[in-house]
Amino acid sequence: MGTPCEIVVTGVAGRMGRMLAKTVLESDRARLVGAVERKDHGWIGEDLGELLGGGAVGVAVTDDPLEPFARARAILDFTSPAATVAFSRIAAQARAVHVIGTTGLSSDDLEAIGAAAAHAVIVRAGNMSFGVNLLARLTRMAATVLDEDFDIEVIEAHHGAKADAPSGTALMLGQAAAEGRRVSLEDVADRGRDGITGARRRGDIGFSSIRGGDIVGEHDVLFAGQGERIVLRHVASDRGLFARGALKAALWGLDRKPGEYDMMDVLGLD
Repeated sequence: MGTPCEIVVTGVAGRMGRMLAKTVLESDRARLVGAVERKDHGWIGEDLGELLGGGAVGVAVTDDPLEPFARARAILDFTSPAATVAFSRIAAQARAVHVIGTTGLSSDDLEAIGAAAAHAVIVRAGNMSFGVNLLARLTRMAATVLDEDFDIEVIEAHHGAKADAPSGTALMLGQAAAEGRRVSLEDVADRGRDGITGARRRGDIGFSSIRGGDIVGEHDVLFAGQGERIVLRHVASDRGLFARGALKAALWGLDRKPGEYDMMDVLGLD
């Protein structure tokens, strides 16, 4: 077994950040060398291991990413669009693999991330699980076979604290369906219905979002035709699967050339 991969986790106090940190700490293939949080956060300066309810691990939470990024071979980043864009520039300077699970990225954000990918490996995905990426592949296949006589609806459910809708995973599935039909998702996406909306437009890809409780993540892709329906479904019951997928992506990216990749590449589904 080679030298463990040095990893920094950003947004470490968040729901996913804590899970990512625990996954790295428990892995024999990785070593946590940095933990980053926003300025003025109550965790700054404290030992991360103690904050997570265990013993000290010798990693103090910091609000300055420059020093830990310089020592890291990979960054695990499930934060906010503005933070992720800033981290992408620093990770590129450090030539570190930047694994991005952040959702809600705008076209300008993606352009900035793409510029950073000219200098370092970036693995970006709306969802890091094997099952969801397989679902995306199946969605694209089904959309290729089923014409516009079948309406497509992506239905997603998450916990009540989730800030963005539709989820990044739902948009990934919608993109897979659009690719299957060889159309632009921007041209056919129907992301909200309220009031007297009229009949559904033929060929649209609809999105429906549910928020509540502690739902980890549920995604259905519905193909609704006349007299029959096909439903492709993935249910996540353990947030740890996303963290394990992110770590796998980081380790996979160590031997790659600079560029932007996704979980399809990591899992060999492309």
